Amino acid sequence: MNKKNGNVVRFNRWGYFFLIPFVVVFIAFQLVPLVSTIYNSFFEHYFKNGLTEVGPTFIGLANYKSLFTGGEIFKYFANTMIMWIMGFIPQIVVSLLLAAWFSDPSLRLKGRPFFQSVIYLPNLIMASAFAMLFFALFSDSGPINSMLMNMHLISEPYKFLSHTSSARWLVAFMNFLMWFGNTTILLLAGMLGIDTSYYEAAEVDGATSTQIFFRITLPILRPILIFVMITSLIGGLQMFDVPQILTNGEGSPTRTTLTLIMFLNKHLYSKNYGMGGALSVMLFIITGILSLIVFKFNQSSQK
Repeated sequence: MNKKNGNVVRFNRWGYFFLIPFVVVFIAFQLVPLVSTIYNSFFEHYFKNGLTEVGPTFIGLANYKSLFTGGEIFKYFANTMIMWIMGFIPQIVVSLLLAAWFSDPSLRLKGRPFFQSVIYLPNLIMASAFAMLFFALFSDSGPINSMLMNMHLISEPYKFLSHTSSARWLVAFMNFLMWFGNTTILLLAGMLGIDTSYYEAAEVDGATSTQIFFRITLPILRPILIFVMITSLIGGLQMFDVPQILTNGEGSPTRTTLTLIMFLNKHLYSKNYGMGGALSVMLFIITGILSLIVFKFNQSSQK
């Protein structure tokens, strides 16, 4: 018995060897930068006029106080969340409908793998290329304005990027197009893993397709929906490349499309490492709090 237990222990040691690459990468590329960022956030360290180095000088929580002075961080957080919500709601609705459509065996859809591949393709395109495409399409002299004028819907070019609502909708629409295919594949995988006996029993009891979807499919998909929501939320808080390229880094009009990461990039571009570190720490805290809220909400709704 003891010999058998000893063999099991020796065998289990191989698991630790396989963990070594992950631990090394985690420490080198995640833990050390995180600790360094937190450390730098307590110092005044920047380059004056891009040439003269100031600091590093320990100033405690002064960088954090500066972040909240004037309320800029709240404005950019609101911008980020508004554009994320504008893109996430249609994304999850369309993805659920497509996943339900693809997973329904009674429809007997032809070419389903082809359509699944097509809707996933935008996820493979670089966000910067996507943003450049939309910048050209919706520019003052672009094809969208030309088409609208030829149809006599407008008399002069509409400045899409000069109006808050249209600029935000463009950013949200691009994020929707890039990610709804990935969300559809995740939800489809979850739906295909549901035991068909549940559906058969519900049909025998006379349940409608709507009742089956809301009372069987959605509750079973809850873990995947929470995963999609949390990962999408984290991605939304890290929204950068699309609005950065679309508005040339200015967050126009009047910084209503400037996100938290774009605000962070301005500090890092100006080499203000202290403020950049403080803002990075705040982003880390905000992401953790929002993810915890979503997770707790899921737990409470299951009771």
